[in-house]
Amino acid sequence: MKPEKKETNTERPPVVVVMGHIDHGKSTLLDYIRKTNVVLGEAGGITQHISAYEVTHAHEGKEKKITFLDTPGHEAFSKMRSRGANAADIAILVVSAEDSVKSQTIEAWNTIIAAKIPYIVAVNKIDKPNANIEKAKNDLVEKGIYLEGMGGDIPFIPISAKAGTGIPELLDLILLVAELAALTGDASIPATGVIIESRIDPKRGITATMIVKNGTLKKGMFVVAGGAYAGMRMLENFLGAPIDSATFSSPVRLTGFDAVPDVGAFAQAYEKKKDAEAKALENKLDKQAREKKDPNGAAMDTERIIIPIVVKTDVAGTLEAVLHEIQKCEIPEVGFKIISSGVGAIGEADIKTGTADRESLILGFNVKMDATATDHNENAGVAVHLFDIIYKMSDFLKEEVARRKPLIETLVTTGTAKILKTFSKTKERQVIGGKVLDGAISTGASVRIMRRDFEIGRGTIIGLEQNKMKTKIVESPAECGILVAAKADIATGDVLEAFTMTAS
Repeated sequence: MKPEKKETNTERPPVVVVMGHIDHGKSTLLDYIRKTNVVLGEAGGITQHISAYEVTHAHEGKEKKITFLDTPGHEAFSKMRSRGANAADIAILVVSAEDSVKSQTIEAWNTIIAAKIPYIVAVNKIDKPNANIEKAKNDLVEKGIYLEGMGGDIPFIPISAKAGTGIPELLDLILLVAELAALTGDASIPATGVIIESRIDPKRGITATMIVKNGTLKKGMFVVAGGAYAGMRMLENFLGAPIDSATFSSPVRLTGFDAVPDVGAFAQAYEKKKDAEAKALENKLDKQAREKKDPNGAAMDTERIIIPIVVKTDVAGTLEAVLHEIQKCEIPEVGFKIISSGVGAIGEADIKTGTADRESLILGFNVKMDATATDHNENAGVAVHLFDIIYKMSDFLKEEVARRKPLIETLVTTGTAKILKTFSKTKERQVIGGKVLDGAISTGASVRIMRRDFEIGRGTIIGLEQNKMKTKIVESPAECGILVAAKADIATGDVLEAFTMTAS
């Protein structure tokens, strides 16, 4: 008889991702729920990092925990949003009752569907004078988001994130969806989870935020995320308070990584340092093998203008988003080459990297230049540009691309004349008679000499006569005498095409 397997799985709190259009009120919703203010702390009111917050809500007479992930709403952060959804158990799709469904609403919805997690639709801003809940609901259904009571089973709730209307009911609905999803975890095993944020802290070194998806993380353990690992000498909860351990669905701040872990990386805790080091090395070798097999960056068209760029951001998730945005600003004639990228302030090494090419740019997002770099750049003169709002960086890059785009000359035909008769010719000058068929020809105009649709040479009209009178221009339909300067011999039946070159 086999021994009975010990059941260690227990109910775990849901991890909820909030998604939607850029200004439909996601941050305001989380602000109300957690009673802190993110919106005022963000440049331009745009949330530009993934962050995690743990709240408690009374549900059916019991205190229940919910972890919220706040994902950026700007289009450039689609990869971060995607990873946020994959780290979550439930999604809230926020839609404005004023603006209804936008393109980023559908993009967020597609991300949720790809993540294969249940979701709730929250129609926000119902307190606004122009709010139209029914229109928002109908627009959602038209896009294939079938709400409860409208031919589908997607839970729907009207809310005002600013006034708090419907928020308790939304939290109840989240916990109900979580119960139906039967979320469980095993606290007896070493923790596994997802890195949702990483950065270089000037005082503390490399830190990261991890959502524990299963198991327990304790002080003294070692965490591996990709090729990076850290010993857990200090754990903090999302408020920055020190803790001894964390279990499933909890956001924890980890300090002491030997490298910046990738946002979205799978994280695994180990009891022994040697096991963690071995796994980190294995991950590094696997990554190197993949890069060697499929190296990033094939040889580019030599005629394309390439702008070398050094990129520094405050956190790893933002770095990924900025690199994505840079790629989007490229055009066929002008592209970018990332010669260096990383997390942290712009330092002297970045300036030295930028001096390798006089056309280089250094872009900083939510970072500053340190004093040494500033001093060094007084002589180096590298173009350094600092931003704290993503679309301002995009606008700058688009202007830079337009400025460096090579002018393309286009030939525009202004008139054609068919040659009816040839007369005298002396030293690359030829007198001919012709008829203007289209447009006009004028003295000083450049012409292509066409024979049976092939160009046999080019020349310049240096004289015109019409009705035995000298003139500067002859318009169609009219016959005229033409004095042409050209090396090619012009014959009867040829066509002169007068043209101008325009640059664009």
